[in-house]
Amino acid sequence: MAQSTPQVELPISATLLGRFYYDEGGNSKWMAAFVQSSGFPILIPLFFFFKSPKKTDSSPLEKPSKLTLYMIYIAFGLLLAGDNLLYSYGMLFLPVSTFSLISASQLPFNALFSLVLNAQKFTALILNSVVVVTISAALLAVNSESETSEEFSGGKYAIGFICTVAASSAYALYLSLLELTFKKVTKSDSFDTVLKMLFYPSFVASCCCVVGLYVSGEMSILTAEMNGFSKGEVSYLMTLIWTAILWTIGWIGMMGLISEVSSLFSNVIGTLGLPTVPVLAVFFFHDKMDGVKIISLLLAVWGFLSYVYQNYLDDSKDKSTKSEDIEATITH
Repeated sequence: MAQSTPQVELPISATLLGRFYYDEGGNSKWMAAFVQSSGFPILIPLFFFFKSPKKTDSSPLEKPSKLTLYMIYIAFGLLLAGDNLLYSYGMLFLPVSTFSLISASQLPFNALFSLVLNAQKFTALILNSVVVVTISAALLAVNSESETSEEFSGGKYAIGFICTVAASSAYALYLSLLELTFKKVTKSDSFDTVLKMLFYPSFVASCCCVVGLYVSGEMSILTAEMNGFSKGEVSYLMTLIWTAILWTIGWIGMMGLISEVSSLFSNVIGTLGLPTVPVLAVFFFHDKMDGVKIISLLLAVWGFLSYVYQNYLDDSKDKSTKSEDIEATITH
């Protein structure tokens, strides 16, 4: 599959809005999970502009059956719903700056899954990136005492940390499985295929979250939650709506990078935005930025740059190889 110009797709604004939702009076974990996947209706117009390519007799690729695709959509939707819920708990029990830095642990998880599922080659720079980002997250784990407060107690911090790491591993697995699906099952990287792999799992995940809202009893308190939102009812609705839209826009970019390049590359490009979240959190949410967190932030940036440089080397090598092949063809 050909490489395309990458887009930074991580919805930084959605992450900040998620913290804003909790800080201003929101408390529903299932609602916070729901908005992470419920923006899929905005994709409907795109299906009319990017229709499925017509099947030709010369096409050697055998398309998967509808039953197979439905099972894949359901499986991805269930995994996505669980991942969203874990992230919601992590966001609730951690300062947003700490949450974003721990979320960077998805990179080493993704590297591991890419090695096993996607035959991703490991180099010294990729290994360096994985180790450094892992150390970055580990520093925050051992620095939990400085983060504890009345809002984020020791027990809540521990739950938030575990949920965020679990969510990061599930997210990494999701990305690697998506890449495997594009290559081995759908055998297509058309925009229509990408849209379907986003739309239908998001629909399944949203349905699961609605069920979770009813089963947990949180559905019955949403009206009171909206009325008690410190910024007002309109702000409450706008927070949820824009969080859903921003997550969906981020997913479009992420899915495109997976289909065109790889899940690991998509993850790195996405996590490039994470270091900006702690800085913004200091200004908007008055998070503490102590020495350990600054070191963690610098290590995370170092890890991201290591992988980006490795990708630059690989891209330069591919271009050089293609150029040599063209020259050899012309010569002969």
